[in-house]
Amino acid sequence: MLKQACLQSHQQLKFEDHKLMLDNFDIQNIHNQMVDSSFHCQMHTALDTEKMAIPNCIYLNLEDLKCFEVIKHQYQKWGIVFDNCIAIQPSNPAFPTDSSLMVMMGAPKGGYLEATFLQPVQFVSAFVTSSQRLVLSAYDRDRQLLTQTVLPGANLANSDSAVPPNTLLSVTANDIYSVTFCAFDGQFTIDNFCFCFQSKSIKTR
Repeated sequence: MLKQACLQSHQQLKFEDHKLMLDNFDIQNIHNQMVDSSFHCQMHTALDTEKMAIPNCIYLNLEDLKCFEVIKHQYQKWGIVFDNCIAIQPSNPAFPTDSSLMVMMGAPKGGYLEATFLQPVQFVSAFVTSSQRLVLSAYDRDRQLLTQTVLPGANLANSDSAVPPNTLLSVTANDIYSVTFCAFDGQFTIDNFCFCFQSKSIKTR
């Protein structure tokens, strides 16, 4: 079953399509630190006669974090700061992880998590498991809403939900400066958090 849910008309990319070329980063240094070194980098280019656009995408690796560690500035060097966010290893089987032992959770304020980007991005995605309907919202520099994606209801494991756990949610827009995950009066976990900077054009000759 395809792990995607969206009530909006904007384009959704599959998880496999997110594995894009990293640009302007020391890849060896990244592999030795916090960005996920397990993915395969692929270059997806939009070519004209002289230029190609290279999206720069980052996957966050949470495995170096401690359980219940507050996540704030740990990934600032890669362009992102979190608010109301902790790292956990879920003990409740209703919140299974997708590809790692550690996930993110909104806390101490339940049902809410925010990520702010130090330079604008155009794509954000994550695998989400929630006990309630959840809204992923993207905002510009002035905190104006750009777009939203909705998980229509709870998708806990071993439940009667038609939506599987670890459903892929994503938002796409120009000049995204922050995103929020909001599940009113609920709890949720986030895995495989990814964001892509605005495409840059470079000369091919």
